[in-house]
Amino acid sequence: MADTFRNIIESTVDFDLSSVSDIIIIFMGIVLILLAIVSVFALIVQIFLAIKYHKYNKKKNSAEMTGEEVARKILDANDLQNIKVKSSGSMLFGNSYSHFFKKVRLRRLTWKKNSISSLAMASQKSCLAILDKEQDPDMKTRIKLTPIIYFGPLAFIPLIIIGVLLDILILKTGGATFTIAFTSLGLIIYLISFIMSIKILKTEVKAQNKAYEILKTNNMATDEELSMLKKLFKLYNIEYVNNMVISLLELVYRVLQIVAYVQSANSD
Repeated sequence: MADTFRNIIESTVDFDLSSVSDIIIIFMGIVLILLAIVSVFALIVQIFLAIKYHKYNKKKNSAEMTGEEVARKILDANDLQNIKVKSSGSMLFGNSYSHFFKKVRLRRLTWKKNSISSLAMASQKSCLAILDKEQDPDMKTRIKLTPIIYFGPLAFIPLIIIGVLLDILILKTGGATFTIAFTSLGLIIYLISFIMSIKILKTEVKAQNKAYEILKTNNMATDEELSMLKKLFKLYNIEYVNNMVISLLELVYRVLQIVAYVQSANSD
């Protein structure tokens, strides 16, 4: 098994694995298999989510309100007139709430459409603004660490490049001291980002529950529509957890790569 994994993994790295211990190779192989399985499951969930979202986006909500109107009504009822409701065609932001820009962003099809999907997205993102106003502890942590949560993983590759360049320009010995140090720093930032992703999920779920309560109390959704919202949000939550698991497996694999690189370098 170790030899099989070694042959497969060698095609994905740029250093020799012949001197790397079998146990590290086996762990790397197992992580790759798990990544493949979870990725396939994530793809299936994404397909189901896209189908459900499209289906509910074709069905009008009983309140006959667009996403913009739903968000504006909920925000105004909670003294959040300072929060703007804007359309977003961005794949990065999509349906979201920004504490820094004081804005609820809704995708264009959600913004002006009076569908179940519009009702779901507008109410839930508006409720994130309510959590922010209420100084929810998880929301406060999420806001403070937003840069790390979203951009931490993006720093991994640049940090490795910086480490490699420093080894070449300063050490000039073919060593990997800076590479290992900066890669380890990148992994720490990556790990912090992963841990804080749990806070994001907690706030998203809190906002979903608050949205159910507000919509029901204000007769903005029927029991059937609330059931549809729960199904839609459940798929979103599963997708988010899938992405977290994939990120964790990628983190573990990168740690194993560093261990393998160190073992290979020490054998030279």
